Amino acid sequence: MWPFYGFVMAHIATGAVGLLAFWVPVLSQKGGINHRKWGRVFNCMMLATGSIAIAIATCTLLDPIATHQHITDPQLMKNPELVRGIFGWMMLYLAILTINLAWYGWLAVVNKRDHSLNLEWRNLFLQFAVIAAALNCAWQGWVIGQPLMMGISIIGLATGGTNLFFLYKPQRGANDWLNEHIKALVGAGISVYTAFFAFGAVRLMPELALNPLMWSVPLATGLGLILYHQRDVARQHKARTTGVETAS
Repeated sequence: MWPFYGFVMAHIATGAVGLLAFWVPVLSQKGGINHRKWGRVFNCMMLATGSIAIAIATCTLLDPIATHQHITDPQLMKNPELVRGIFGWMMLYLAILTINLAWYGWLAVVNKRDHSLNLEWRNLFLQFAVIAAALNCAWQGWVIGQPLMMGISIIGLATGGTNLFFLYKPQRGANDWLNEHIKALVGAGISVYTAFFAFGAVRLMPELALNPLMWSVPLATGLGLILYHQRDVARQHKARTTGVETAS
C-alpha cells in the first residue's frame, strides 16, 4: 500500500520537527519571541502529525497485515486483530488526542481575553471526539486482551472531561487560561513523544513496543513539566498580588 508509506514518511517528518520544537517554548522565557515563534511551529506540527496519523490508522484498519509487513514479531503477524487494535484503533485515538490538545491549547491562549470564543464548534467537537475515541480504544483493548489500550484510554477521558469542565466553568480564575494552555500543549508533547518511543520502537526493537516503560517515561516527564510550570504560574501570580497589596 504505497499511500500508507507516504503517510508514514510525512508523519515522521512533521513529528521530528515537533519533537525538537517542543523544547523551545518549554525552556524559553514565557511570552518571549522564541516562545511564541516556536510554539506556533510546534502547534502546527502537532496538528499536521495528528491528521496524518489518522490516515495511517485508517490504512491499518483497512488492511493491518499489508501495511505492517515490517513487523517481525510472529505473535503480531499471526494476529491481524492485534495489529489492527494497536496500530489502528489505538493510533487513531492518540491522533485525535494530539489534535485535541494542540487545538484546545492554542485557543486557550489566543482567546484568553474572550473565553466565549473557545466555545467554537471545532473545539467542542474535539472534546466529544476524544472521549469517543478513548472509549473505543478501551473496548478494543478489552476485546483483544491488551491492558495497555485500556489503561491509556484514561488519558483521553480525563482530557475531554477536564477540557469541557473549563469550557463551561461558570467562573474562571485569572490564570486558568494559562494553566489550560500549559496542560494542553505539554500534553500534546507527551502524546508525540509517546508515539515516537512506542510505535517507533516497533522497527528498531519490536520486543519493546508494548513495554509499559516505553509509554510511562514520556507521560511521567510531561506530567512533571505541567506541574512545574503551573506551580510557577501560581508563584508568580502570588508575588504580583502580594506586591500590589503591599503597595496599596
